[in-house]
Amino acid sequence: MTEQNTAQNTEKNNTAENNALVSFKTLGLPENLLSALTEIGFSSATDIQAKTIPPLLAGKDVLGEAQTGTGKTAAFGLPALAAIDTSIKKPQLMVLAPTRELAMQVAEAIESFGKNIKGLRVATLYGGQSYGPQFQQLERGAQVVVGTPGRLMDHLRRKSLKLDSLSYCVLDEADEMLNMGFLEDIQWILDHLPESTQMALFSATMPPAIRKIANKFLTDPEHIKIEAVKKAKANIQQFAWKVSGINKMTALERIAEVVDYDAMIIFVRTRNDTVDVAEKLERAGYPALALNGDMNQAQRERCIDQMKSGKSSILVATDVVARGLDIPRISLVINYDLPGDNEAYVHRIGRTGRAGREGTSISFVRPREMYSLRHYERLTSGKVEMYQLPNIQEIGKIRIERTRNEIAEIAANKDISAMREIVAKMSEESEVELIDLAAALLLQKQLKQPLQPKEDPKPRRDSRERNDRNERGNRDGRRDNRRDARGESKGHRGSEGRGERTRKPKVARNDVDWQTYRLEVGKDHGARPGDIVGAIANEISLDSSYIGQINLHEKHSFVQLPKGMPDDSFKRLKGVRVRRQPLAISASEAQAPTQRPARRERSQRHN
Repeated sequence: MTEQNTAQNTEKNNTAENNALVSFKTLGLPENLLSALTEIGFSSATDIQAKTIPPLLAGKDVLGEAQTGTGKTAAFGLPALAAIDTSIKKPQLMVLAPTRELAMQVAEAIESFGKNIKGLRVATLYGGQSYGPQFQQLERGAQVVVGTPGRLMDHLRRKSLKLDSLSYCVLDEADEMLNMGFLEDIQWILDHLPESTQMALFSATMPPAIRKIANKFLTDPEHIKIEAVKKAKANIQQFAWKVSGINKMTALERIAEVVDYDAMIIFVRTRNDTVDVAEKLERAGYPALALNGDMNQAQRERCIDQMKSGKSSILVATDVVARGLDIPRISLVINYDLPGDNEAYVHRIGRTGRAGREGTSISFVRPREMYSLRHYERLTSGKVEMYQLPNIQEIGKIRIERTRNEIAEIAANKDISAMREIVAKMSEESEVELIDLAAALLLQKQLKQPLQPKEDPKPRRDSRERNDRNERGNRDGRRDNRRDARGESKGHRGSEGRGERTRKPKVARNDVDWQTYRLEVGKDHGARPGDIVGAIANEISLDSSYIGQINLHEKHSFVQLPKGMPDDSFKRLKGVRVRRQPLAISASEAQAPTQRPARRERSQRHN
């Protein structure tokens, strides 16, 4: 729904495009859908909708190349809804999405499109949420199912999701699902579809693996390619600040103070960075929320609701969890860390400028990253201008002006007669001039944030920046194999192979009775500590503070978890996949690396 608004309003701003707009009434949709579209303010179809709806209504498979912001949800949702029979209380439309947020957004849009279809039920199935509510949605006879691959597989195995009446199946953001390691899961799910199921596959790019899926599961598809990046991003001003003179955190604080924004989203590289940056902003007087994969679903939904309602205005997030976020209030996007690929940049800045509004993006770019700007300009068909960060003199002028306006507004709109009498009496009794008394009060008021800031400190790279080179090396699979004085790899204290201590628990070791478990996934599979933390935390809703040290080996890993894990949680973790590899968790006699050797009872390994 929101993608439709974004693309539609952007097109309305382009006079040359207006004559090409296609009315939904000409596409063959039933009246109950047309009336719903009118009620929610849709009048004309976007390019992807105009080209996709007719072949889907005609029963053809569709292979669509289209990026976020082109209106894909309506393109596949409307024709599928047109064919749903609500007297059948079984899934007839299933949509696969890469993230929970996108799944929720798609489900919300389909519900709005089908608001005038009596008896229509939509179920949203994703990890991180308890199974109970999802079982209820399916038992009540949901005709539409939207979900992430892992949770859809779980329901199919449990037989709580049955696809014998499925008429439509849609893969949304297929390339992103591929990047997240869902390729085998997708193929497994598609193998369970009835042969008569009509297919639609949408992807921003068409790598060989996606084409292979299309060739195997789509029958003579209509290939529709939409070039929409320029139109979708035309209302976003793009800036880049070359990191120099001061560190990125100081720059971020200045932007938060001087830039006029309704709401802001800050993109960082890792989950830990979301918390680190949010806490630093909080200490500087700018309340911020962190959104990351370590949070359970209730926390994530509460965070997004606070942003939508206006209770909070700054969100710090990673790429994956922000994928599909729809918060129209966001008028400013900060790329605190540049994304790992150029396509992610488009998705990031697309979080602003929503629903036809104007938006701004500012990217923090180190000198060695300046070449990226050319790629961004080419990809968005736009211009990335250099951003001039305010200096301390400009900051001082802004603070003085803001304080003056605040005080003048109080004097003009509040009854201050009692305060005048008190100040006059203070001046008389203390024999202090009124202007000196006012200056003293102003001095006291500005103690926390001085009206005239001190000179900038000498630039000092924070720990995140000092470790930046190592982080990039880790992503490329390159490890620091320097030896310590005892000839061991740094951080290695394990007994099986050349392990690597890659994560320390957040809680004091003495506060938790740890049990070591073996996981059948390791560095050869591309696994990283963050992947393991996210998989465990999301599946069994375990706070990441209670996930201890992780020791990665080539083909397996060790992780410390609180002793006495419930059998149900243990069984659920066995089937969880990291980098397409089942965890196959089992209790282990080997220990993950510790700061000090600890005596622990040895548990028998579960087969």
